[in-house]
Amino acid sequence: MMEDLAGSQELEHMLGVSRQRVQQLIGHADFPVPVAVLAMGKVWRKADVVAWATARGRQLADQGDGVHQDADRA
Repeated sequence: MMEDLAGSQELEHMLGVSRQRVQQLIGHADFPVPVAVLAMGKVWRKADVVAWATARGRQLADQGDGVHQDADRA
């Protein structure tokens, strides 16, 4: 069974932040360790990122419609 995985672009959508903010967050020591590093970049288990965000009181962006609203980009 394949796990739900996410690259940095998916993290932008999940966390509702800009690309630059994702890079800052993944640089923190407490951010989940990626499960793989591919030519396209690092890949994380979505469940690990959700658990990390929840533990820090972060609200995840609505992922149901695929539309991404990011206040950091406005």
